[in-house]
Amino acid sequence: MSTAGLFLTASGVGLAVAAPVGPMGMLCIRRTLTEGPRAGLSIGFGIACGDAIYGLVAALGMVSVSRFMLAYDKPLHLVAGLFLLYLGIRTFMHKPADDAANAAPAPAGMGRAFASSLLLTLTNPQTIIMFAALFATLAPRGAFSPGVALTTVLGVFCGSIAWWCFLVTVVSGARHALGVRVRRLIDRAAGLALAGFGVAEIRRSV
Repeated sequence: MSTAGLFLTASGVGLAVAAPVGPMGMLCIRRTLTEGPRAGLSIGFGIACGDAIYGLVAALGMVSVSRFMLAYDKPLHLVAGLFLLYLGIRTFMHKPADDAANAAPAPAGMGRAFASSLLLTLTNPQTIIMFAALFATLAPRGAFSPGVALTTVLGVFCGSIAWWCFLVTVVSGARHALGVRVRRLIDRAAGLALAGFGVAEIRRSV
């Protein structure tokens, strides 16, 4: 497979992995609605960077790191579940202001959004297994050079970013048309969904 073909294939995988709506998708949608597209993109970049980090670990054969993360799989799920549960309750209790549609996120808020999404993504070490399987499939005859590994990771990253940019663009288009009551209902629904994802993560840690 050529470098361009490998990059496009990996981009498609990154897009397919990012597209299903899960807890991170809910966070991205809600942040975009309440704080604008820059906040939503901060979430997306954090997720994509987390995937890229795990992709590099798998691609470069950092076995000790992989084993460490997988050994602490249950505690990581517990941390992720508690954090999602906290976010769910906080989102459910949030009261949107009348001028929320015109509010712009502060740089510190964007940094926190990026960091929280990155850390949540890193609490799912099974991503390493997914990337390892991907690399085994894409590697020509089992030979996976650093150049091929980096091309694959970059493709996955770009595919993931493409999805988040698309999602933020679509949500931003409807953002200014939503009133306070609708945003409150969205917060309630998003809060319940995030709390539900949190409970599911906690159950996985038991």
